Amino acid sequence: MLRQSQQQRLLQKLSPQQIQLMKLLQVPTANLEERIKEEIEENPALEYSSESGDYEQDEYGLQDKDDEYDPENEELSSDTADKVDIDDFLQRDDEDGGDYGTRDEYYGGDTERQTVPVRVETSFHDYLLDQLGMLDLDERSRQIARQVIGSIDEDGYLRRETGAIVDDLAFGQNIYTTVEEVNDIIRKIQQFDPPGVCAWTLQECLLLQLRRITPQTKAVKNAIAVIDRHFSEFIKKHYDKIQRHLSLTDAEIKDVISLIIRLNPKPGSAFAVVNKAESYIIPDFFIFNNNGQLELTLNAKNAPELKISEGYREMMRAYDRSDKKNKQHREALLFIKQKLDAAKWFIDAIKQRQHTLLHTMQAIMALQQEFFLTGDDTTLKPMILKDVAQLTGLDISTVSRVANSKFVQTEFGTYKLKYFFSEALQTESGEEVSTREVKSILTDIISSEDKRRPWSDEKLTDMLQEKGYNIARRTVAKYREQLNIPVARLRKEL
Repeated sequence: MLRQSQQQRLLQKLSPQQIQLMKLLQVPTANLEERIKEEIEENPALEYSSESGDYEQDEYGLQDKDDEYDPENEELSSDTADKVDIDDFLQRDDEDGGDYGTRDEYYGGDTERQTVPVRVETSFHDYLLDQLGMLDLDERSRQIARQVIGSIDEDGYLRRETGAIVDDLAFGQNIYTTVEEVNDIIRKIQQFDPPGVCAWTLQECLLLQLRRITPQTKAVKNAIAVIDRHFSEFIKKHYDKIQRHLSLTDAEIKDVISLIIRLNPKPGSAFAVVNKAESYIIPDFFIFNNNGQLELTLNAKNAPELKISEGYREMMRAYDRSDKKNKQHREALLFIKQKLDAAKWFIDAIKQRQHTLLHTMQAIMALQQEFFLTGDDTTLKPMILKDVAQLTGLDISTVSRVANSKFVQTEFGTYKLKYFFSEALQTESGEEVSTREVKSILTDIISSEDKRRPWSDEKLTDMLQEKGYNIARRTVAKYREQLNIPVARLRKEL
């Protein structure tokens, strides 16, 4: 039976401007310029300003939160098109000839644009293909070798089984071969540089490198025996078992370990293509200590000089002067207005991004002031996203977006914003300290231990408790794993 009923629900609806701002908050400074270029390519009404225009907040300020864009009003009627307020787009020119821009009081004058050099490099697979050209192979064998090289990953390992390569050649290139023939070509490729390439496993990779070493000294032969016959014991650092099985002296096992740890477990890593945005860090913030007073500035790259296209504003003037208001003119006006609105929204979002970044970093700086003055990790206070959100009045999700992939440069180094967030741990006196402080002390304790007799987690727990930290053994193990520090047995050295 069908029934009609009324329901009242409270829903949160995000405007396109709010969605755009949330996305921009997540973009680090290193990628902001690329994001702006994408927007300029999509919207011809937006362009870079050749001059630094003054940004007037009272006229073109941030849009009020209640003034949401309604997509249902996007398709305007002809009557609405006639009522478009053209002065909204032309007033800036009439007043002072300036631009609708994004510069503000947080930045100085014109910022010199720097050109980032582009690296020219040879890829790992191209390097292998160059060496393939030096082998005396017929065209059929060369095609098989290309297929094998194409199956090698960036670390230099062959991740595909020989049978699968045979099938790929049959179905993809109509080349019928055998496992034996492919294995013969694989052995040839394994003689390429860098040593260890085209191995299936780490054990085989290390063996390939050891067998290429000349001369084959006693230490090299012992190392081959260790990797070939006692690889499992070696990676678990059961050196005493290896010594007993191979009858090695303490000096000989030390020579073997010293030789093996100099090998490259990822022979293709030297040719790995690093993303240009990740190959270097561009700080989003700079904090300076001016005689005990902390000063915070934003990276100037966060304030691109943008403006609304003069050509599009001239189109609006032409429509204003025109007496013809036919359908074609109205459609052109709607298109121009949409592009101009989008350009204004984007500039507003960039401006609001600047203020949100600065506001959030000011709160972090206030909460962690002692660290920024001294650079001592033990002075870091417990701080979570909620603490910054309460201090700034922003939502926790907004603070999270700001902290994501953002960096601050201090006189003590460059840090990721997430570095300053940590939970609290209570001491015996009832004082709350940052878990970052405990991790720093734990690192210092482990770095000062005797590597021939490293301390167990139980011993580390006792040492931390003696320092007044109320901590359990499982918590010590968790912090040790977060610091990428292995267990005591794997930290042992001869």
